[in-house]
Amino acid sequence: MSHSNHLAAPGTPGGPVTPEDLIDLDALGSAYVDDRPDASLPEQRVAFGTSGHRGSSLDRTFNEAHILAITQAIVEHRIAHGIGGPVLVGKDTHALSTVAERTAIEVLSANGVPVHIQGTHGITATPVISRAILAYNQGRSSSDPGRADGIIITPSHNPPRDGGFKYNPPDGGPAGGDITGGIERRANEILAGDSSAVRRTSSPGDASTLPGVEVVDFIRPYVEALSSVIDLDSIRSAGLRLAAHPLGGASLPIWPVLAEVHGIEVAVTDDTLDPRFGFMTLDADGLVRMDCSSPFAMAPLVAQMAGGEYDLAFGNDPDSDRHGIVCRNSGLMNPNRFLAVAIEHLLATRCDWSEQSRIGKTLVSSILIDRVVAAANRSLCEVPVGFKWFAPGLFDGSICFGGEESAGASFLTFDGNPWTTDKDGIVMDLLAAEILAKSGRDPGEHEASMIERFGDPVYRRISAPADARTRTALKNLDASAVTATELAGDPITATLTEAPGNGAPIGGLKVCTAQGWFAARPSGTEPIYKIYAESLRDETHLKGILEEAQSMINAVI
Repeated sequence: MSHSNHLAAPGTPGGPVTPEDLIDLDALGSAYVDDRPDASLPEQRVAFGTSGHRGSSLDRTFNEAHILAITQAIVEHRIAHGIGGPVLVGKDTHALSTVAERTAIEVLSANGVPVHIQGTHGITATPVISRAILAYNQGRSSSDPGRADGIIITPSHNPPRDGGFKYNPPDGGPAGGDITGGIERRANEILAGDSSAVRRTSSPGDASTLPGVEVVDFIRPYVEALSSVIDLDSIRSAGLRLAAHPLGGASLPIWPVLAEVHGIEVAVTDDTLDPRFGFMTLDADGLVRMDCSSPFAMAPLVAQMAGGEYDLAFGNDPDSDRHGIVCRNSGLMNPNRFLAVAIEHLLATRCDWSEQSRIGKTLVSSILIDRVVAAANRSLCEVPVGFKWFAPGLFDGSICFGGEESAGASFLTFDGNPWTTDKDGIVMDLLAAEILAKSGRDPGEHEASMIERFGDPVYRRISAPADARTRTALKNLDASAVTATELAGDPITATLTEAPGNGAPIGGLKVCTAQGWFAARPSGTEPIYKIYAESLRDETHLKGILEEAQSMINAVI
């Protein structure tokens, strides 16, 4: 790293990785094939969280048997719902993504399902697949048997040892619980039956040689269409000096195509593709994690921006559905703050959006968003955690922007049509550039102005250990179980177990006062629960909210 002198010491948060931090790729690959999960153990079964099934072959939670079972279950789901078009398959740069892609294609091919995969590089950003599904299905009715859907193989920003597997139905977004529940149940039946229900073919050559597989270019059509959602003319005219760090992920092949098609140059600060992600700096907990919203993982780009070489920079996680915005003077933006800035800009500039379309936020996102939306006289739609809750609204236009606290968002095209129904880190990067180009101020400067008008809330997310019983109890909590009337000295104004925007179960609890709130929900994939909290006062008040939140949760579960 050219700026390593500005980084923390090797092996510490924000510092370069050491050889001891790197995964053994051979062991990971061997475990994927050789280690079979025990279907009688809950932790080794297929489990769809907010973003598909995730795990590691080293823990027997992401092995060949899982991918065989999930893919066969998807095939059966497609048959049951009359989906006969191609499956658009994308993958990121995690080591397990490559082997899982091959497994999935072998099952799809054996079942006579047409498959489209990316040609050059073979890696495909999540939003590129979402966009491709929507484009393929444009003009087709909801009952058209020729509709396409997708499989995206990624554990997002998770460590290099992990794998992930998502299904996106014909609306292009992450599948909802009604779909993933059925796929999960059937996959576990197949797993328990020793995979005898799986149809699979193989070939000694590349996966592209299997019957029914077509190699296409998903990336160029995506890039060509970007002018329908971002004011690229203003960015090009402003002559901005832009930089991107792909964090070793699937955004890497997008930037040269953007330059070729639209004449917008984005300097790639590190073009390394390494499934061990050995070029990364360590995250807060000392793990290698490609989290573009973490100041530790983004330390090299933040250090580079401090040199003044660029006007604006951004990073993306390995599947590029998340964004990290780095400003020259203020550094890496808090993702909640950038969402608020983005919403304010979009509501002021997207004049053809319907005034009835709502702004979507997850119920653990900042109250700053509420204030920005209210000031613009627009309506808010507050949903549970998970981008899948925004997909239907983005698809039909009833939601014009959907954003979640973990740096994931997407929004409609200029004329109010769906762009992607999954998170899109690329358009959020380019939106930051549009904001700078059109206003002359970068998003960090807009944040400072926004705080002057709406206040400066303090936000934090923490995790606490939780066994399976505790997580289940929290997920199924009834609001009446909370008997407290105050939180950190303020009267409780709402106790929620359902999201106000759509009435869907939170899978946890949110408690609000006039001066702050907390929400608690169990992880779908880890033995922890998460507490999110925000104070409109200060750090001391936030600390009180967090302490009382943990006591309140312990009391009710």
